[in-house]
Amino acid sequence: MAQLIDRRPNAKNKSTVNRQRFLRRYQSQIKKAIAEQISERSITDIDSGESVSIPSRDITEPTFRHGRGGIRDTVYPGNKEFSQGDRIKRPVGGEGGQGRRASDQGEGEDEFAFEISKEEYLDMLFDDLELPNLQKNQLKKMTKSRSVRAGYTNDGVPTNINVVRSLRSALSRRIALGSEPRRQLHELEAELEHLESEAVSDESQLSEIRQQIDVLKQRLKRIPFIDTFDLRFNNFVQRPEPTSQAVMFCIMDVSGSMDQETKDMAKRFFILLYLFLTRSYKDVEVVFIRHHTQAKEVDEEEFFYSRETGGTIVSSALNCMKEIIASRFPPTDWNIYAAQASDGDNWNDDSPLCHQILSRDLLPLLRYFAYVEITPRDHQSLWSYYEKLVEVHDNFAIQHIVQHSDIYPVFREFFQKQIV
Repeated sequence: MAQLIDRRPNAKNKSTVNRQRFLRRYQSQIKKAIAEQISERSITDIDSGESVSIPSRDITEPTFRHGRGGIRDTVYPGNKEFSQGDRIKRPVGGEGGQGRRASDQGEGEDEFAFEISKEEYLDMLFDDLELPNLQKNQLKKMTKSRSVRAGYTNDGVPTNINVVRSLRSALSRRIALGSEPRRQLHELEAELEHLESEAVSDESQLSEIRQQIDVLKQRLKRIPFIDTFDLRFNNFVQRPEPTSQAVMFCIMDVSGSMDQETKDMAKRFFILLYLFLTRSYKDVEVVFIRHHTQAKEVDEEEFFYSRETGGTIVSSALNCMKEIIASRFPPTDWNIYAAQASDGDNWNDDSPLCHQILSRDLLPLLRYFAYVEITPRDHQSLWSYYEKLVEVHDNFAIQHIVQHSDIYPVFREFFQKQIV
């Protein structure tokens, strides 16, 4: 008996095409699983890969088999309960199910688990999301340019040489320079053949024709295959184009009313936002602002990990944002966005001031302002004043988060891709 052993080396990433096809085919099921699992992840692991499980019934394929059919007798060994002709009842409860999930309907299912990479995880996480109302900035204000193809030139560096154009130019030159000598050569060769076929021929005339033929052949050989004149190079020019540079202000309430769980949910929201911005856009700056009774701009490390706390005056953060915009981000050059997270607990006298600052000073400059209130309690005065802004300004949105599972749906609601 012959035994065949496949010793061919396994090609690297040979299953990549099949994997990508699988991810595309079951994209909706995978995205649903990721949305359900993201609330259970720690803050430090939110941007790593993931083990995803989807129901096996979603990936099963229909199959056809040949059955024996007809009426047949079957003998079951070890039978002590039934005699011939007895009717066997259907199993009760989960006994007739399959898989590891128990069911009181006699049904069950196995789950298909597999690993996805960090890149695949983030692609699924931020699919169909975008910054609302993103616009190109004015050309007269822009400093960004891009190299674009602009035909061909006779001068350039070797890396930009266009082989096809150069060979085409060389062929045209050889045809142009050699057309007349070839015509004369064909005529002389025909004449020589005619004289040689005659019974009586003039040897001096034949010798002269052969000399002329040799001269023409040498002349044709001296035509170079390619000349420096034939070289063509790809030409590139710097074309100015509108930039889509944007800035996102992340404003987080760190006052004493924000307990640890509420701060954790706010950090999860902003980490999702930060990952989305840095992954989806190149020219986006992020400004971090923390506030209690006073607000200040901080770096990423302090924004997420500082333990500073105090009372609550939300208008301090809005005034800080207004000053930063005036000094560094002119609205004519920048798409300005803001996202604010708070538990809504604010001084009663300060909430009307927040409404005034947003309505009069900030919202006319912003593309979009997203406010998320994180609290299981009833809404405070800040929410009621912000609701009035929603009725007037279409670039202002508010959402409510009660528990961890609400974070990702609310995030997608804020930044869902607009259908034009």
